[in-house]
Amino acid sequence: MDKLKYSAVIVGSGISGLYTALKLEQNCFGSKILLITKSALGESNSYYAQGGMVAVLKDNNADNVELHIKDTLVAGAGLNDENTVKFISENSDRVVKDLLGFGVEFDRDENGNFKLTKEAAHSVRRILHSGGDATGREMEIALVKAVKENKNIEVRENTAVVDLLVENNICKGLISFDGNYEQINSDVVILATGGLGQIYKYTTNPACATGDGFALAYRAGAVLRDMEFVQFHPTALALDDSEHQNRFLISEAVRGEGAKLCDKNGYYYMKDYDKREELAPRDIVARANFTQMEKTNSSCVYLDATKLENPKKRFPTITKKCLQSGIDIEKDLIPVSPVAHYFMGGIKTDLNGETSVKNLFAIGEVASTGLHGANRLASNSLLECVVCAYKTAEYLKNTGQDLTPHPIPLLLGEGKVVGKFMSHTNSVAGLNLNKLKSALKTTMWQNVGIFRNADSINQALKDIEQIENEFNKSEWCANIEEYELRNMLITSKLVAKSALQRKESRGAHYRTDFLQTDKVAQHNEIN
Repeated sequence: MDKLKYSAVIVGSGISGLYTALKLEQNCFGSKILLITKSALGESNSYYAQGGMVAVLKDNNADNVELHIKDTLVAGAGLNDENTVKFISENSDRVVKDLLGFGVEFDRDENGNFKLTKEAAHSVRRILHSGGDATGREMEIALVKAVKENKNIEVRENTAVVDLLVENNICKGLISFDGNYEQINSDVVILATGGLGQIYKYTTNPACATGDGFALAYRAGAVLRDMEFVQFHPTALALDDSEHQNRFLISEAVRGEGAKLCDKNGYYYMKDYDKREELAPRDIVARANFTQMEKTNSSCVYLDATKLENPKKRFPTITKKCLQSGIDIEKDLIPVSPVAHYFMGGIKTDLNGETSVKNLFAIGEVASTGLHGANRLASNSLLECVVCAYKTAEYLKNTGQDLTPHPIPLLLGEGKVVGKFMSHTNSVAGLNLNKLKSALKTTMWQNVGIFRNADSINQALKDIEQIENEFNKSEWCANIEEYELRNMLITSKLVAKSALQRKESRGAHYRTDFLQTDKVAQHNEIN
């Protein structure tokens, strides 16, 4: 039986995946693009990005590319690729204007000029925002609408990708699963699967952020890099959101506008940790918050936004969420604590999105482009998503590669691949997935979290091995939830092993047994 070969298959429906699909279709008119998402279209880390998106705009006289590069390199603690930083910064103005054509809008003042805000470790106001404090949501909604209206982009929701098809280091397609397995063939596979926050007990990431892309790439033999660099955001609402299995982010922009941190005794402590106080890089503020919580034997610290000018108008989403918990941000202190938020490591790529496996690309949080280094500068993430999506689509247009879809025989034969998966779909009797996931998330938080050392990391590795033995599924699984746990275990082990290998403290990676920062910054690579 013949099967349709897609021009390109994109895995993930965050901003990077959506924008890549739109730009590919635009650049290669008539191509058949397939976008696969494990959840509903638009449910992603991108949707929850509040603060905004960096843009070095040509009409912003206070800013320039050189200044943005300097800020990014300082935050990145020596591990950035300066050429990557320069390219992404230089192309920000062009991509912002292109996004407007797809219905994306940013907040403007009464004269029609973009409103810009400032966040920690930025030297000037250069951050665009939308809906006040709902930038990711507003961008996502606009791009989802554009994708749905495009007849050349096919979307499959509630569908997981469980393996990549790789022969002789060439990716030729993938296996999808929505209760049934399907082999999908394509000469272009793009991973835009987002982050891994759900391997930690406390995170801002939605339930779908289970590290799938990292596990898929690792199983396919791709090179991954700097897997130890997990960014812990200093301020999430210190109230569990059991419905979404995450904690609500209190944006960096709140501190950028002047909010201050204090402990349960009312002591404003950031001056004790860094001269930049609340505007220090995220890793410093996160460690300060965690340390102050331990000093005061408290489960949280507090963010004081009561002295801000009209915070309810500037931060409507945060205001609404806090009010639901009985907190009036104009009068009350906001209980906050650090949580896993963003991932700086990932699948090693160049600026075209190319990985070490031919025809396999990666974009967004799942990729390690060299922009973030050891510690992401606030709001650089959405910029990386869109500039790299733009660049990958442009690269594929100019390669001369045949992107015309046409019927071809099944790549490896249904009996060899899909049949093999189908014969391993029985669930293990008595398997408690929630218990295993909880155990994994707890050991990663306690042992490979904000503070870590050899003893704690080795304990995490022992715990992971025990969970793996109990789970006993390294290949075929019965449902999407089991595939998620398989991927979480693979990704957690990669993070822990890389953390053990890096015997220094740098950026978001803080070893209590190796407090020094080595003079020469080196990457950790694994495959």
